[in-house]
Amino acid sequence: MERLADHVDLLTGFPFKSASYTSDSSGTRLVRGDNVVQGQLRWENAARWPDDEQDGIDRYQLEPGDVVLAMDRPWIEAGLKYARIGKDDVPALLVQRVARLRAHSDLHQGFLFYLIGSQGFTDHVLAVQTGTAVPHISGKQILEFQFRLPSYTEQEAIAALLGSLDDKIEQNRRTARVLERLARAIFKAWFVDFEPVKAKAAGAASFPSMPQPTFDALPTTFTTTDHGPVPEGWKMGSLGDVIDIHDARRVPLSKRQREERRGVFRYYGAAGVVGHVDGYLFDGCFTLVGEDGTVYGDGDRPMTQYVWGQFWVNNHAHVLTGRAPWTTEHIYVLLQHVYIRPFVTGAVQPKLNQGNLKSVPIVMPPDPVAGSFGDIVEPLFQLLRHVEDESAKLADMRDLLLPRLLSGSIRAEVDHG
Repeated sequence: MERLADHVDLLTGFPFKSASYTSDSSGTRLVRGDNVVQGQLRWENAARWPDDEQDGIDRYQLEPGDVVLAMDRPWIEAGLKYARIGKDDVPALLVQRVARLRAHSDLHQGFLFYLIGSQGFTDHVLAVQTGTAVPHISGKQILEFQFRLPSYTEQEAIAALLGSLDDKIEQNRRTARVLERLARAIFKAWFVDFEPVKAKAAGAASFPSMPQPTFDALPTTFTTTDHGPVPEGWKMGSLGDVIDIHDARRVPLSKRQREERRGVFRYYGAAGVVGHVDGYLFDGCFTLVGEDGTVYGDGDRPMTQYVWGQFWVNNHAHVLTGRAPWTTEHIYVLLQHVYIRPFVTGAVQPKLNQGNLKSVPIVMPPDPVAGSFGDIVEPLFQLLRHVEDESAKLADMRDLLLPRLLSGSIRAEVDHG
């Protein structure tokens, strides 16, 4: 068995002062422990470092292929907090309590990523981490990990095989993001900028994303409301007018209960999957909104998740569906255009209670327009669900192969050229 210390260069991050963080989007993103999730980086609300304060920190610049690992709470119920830096992630800087691993010449960098993502490394972390309130791991403990080292050509083959699955997963992830962006763009055009109404008022006979009967029924003038002008015949309402809330069906499980009830069904919290259990409470398509803890997404928008299938939800996320003709997908996209901060209470523990959520003001078009939007975006979300479900199957295949490839019980085919 080989020691990781003999095959990698490990660097821990720089103690960047939060007082100097910048909100300027041109600043360099900082990779903190909060940004590192299970096998990927999450850039929502990423902190940034000013471009004019880059002196003396060159060694903390990350490169594509670098493997990063959270050192505080390195493992949570959703899994190990590690990721690989991609081309789209740089420039980025390494922050303290995050470790960066680069392979020596005898270790393939792609193989290293899968080695760190293996159950064997997770078991090592769980065995050596210290601390109860905030479990943590040191650089020395990371480097003590022992593993079987295949030949370099076999490492390449393993990385290529697993990488081909991850490449397809990433392609699907990008497709899903494009589909979401398209749905948001249509929503913004129809219900924020009122472009179809303005186009009709200017003499247009149609609008690209809108069915002709819907366009023909649009007004050409606006009326004034407390929240600004809206098309004539439309009105202001509240989110509670168009949603059904299913919070009463939620059942929180303690950590011990979740450990005793481990299974295949996703267990959702405010910001994502936090574990898997042996049963489900919900079956279908729903929009989840963070209730407490993690309540903010990008730009003070609510933390939202579009979820489907069979799953469990704890009491940290509201569970919503749309009330016909408003679809659940319509609600999900709408919430991504809501500035939620005025509705959040609590300084230490932010909370978005049900009453405040229901009181969020929204523009309410006539039912036929709302129904038309639902019809337009449903195929987008149907495709999104398809590619995400495919990704889940590919990830299961990858996770099945990984321990067998690392142990040598099955061998990756080596291309001898």
